[in-house]
Amino acid sequence: MRNSENSTYHIIIQYLGFRLHGWAKQTGLKTVHERIDKTIEFVLKHIDFKTMGSSRTDAMVSANESSFILTASLLQSKEHFLEELNVNLPPDIKALSINEVDSAYNPLNPDNEKTYLYLFSSGMKPHPFCASLLTSILEPLDLDTMTKGAELFEGEHDFFNYATKPSAKTKTLRSISNCTIIENTFYTASFFPDKTYALKVTAKGFLRNQVRLMMGQLFKLGKGELNLQEIEDSLKEKRDQPFREIAPGSGLILEKIG
Repeated sequence: MRNSENSTYHIIIQYLGFRLHGWAKQTGLKTVHERIDKTIEFVLKHIDFKTMGSSRTDAMVSANESSFILTASLLQSKEHFLEELNVNLPPDIKALSINEVDSAYNPLNPDNEKTYLYLFSSGMKPHPFCASLLTSILEPLDLDTMTKGAELFEGEHDFFNYATKPSAKTKTLRSISNCTIIENTFYTASFFPDKTYALKVTAKGFLRNQVRLMMGQLFKLGKGELNLQEIEDSLKEKRDQPFREIAPGSGLILEKIG
């Protein structure tokens, strides 16, 4: 950054992740961060800026509310910049607001809670248009047992079994403040099945693929392939073999941060 008088802006965004390969930049792939930086470079007409995201979502995962920090020279008009950003961003990414913040602002604040939703249906194959937001399990699921299983995740537990390739330094002891399965009223469409459901989970931090691994085991629970005791035991002791049943990314939505 050449300009010593840069300003810092907090920009809230939302995006549909179905055709994107997650947040983080990857060579040769379309990602949220790559699309945003490319658009900002076009709008500002220079590359003298820096961005940092508040959350690293996986491929095909969507966000109703996420954000990033932009450090750049002072914008003449935040409102005009936001308008130009939206004009030039692809249709599956939208900037909602922009506010100037202190240069010390940390978008990765560990005190911020994150709420994720995982949308799903069961017992039928839905309209193909559902694929970008909804995971469909063709056989009927025991939703009562799945709800009891979701509640077992609440509180402080060692989620080692619910992380993809944790290293020796990974802190797998995490606390979940709320975890429940409810009927989905968050997102609806005329082509959705009559009843859809949502896993809603809130915590200050999640491990890599944690929510999708939790959902994967809840699907097995609903099919009768696991029981509640096995879910409870998985939060107390490390398994010899990691869980391999991971729910698809397209059903997961970062609903809210903070």
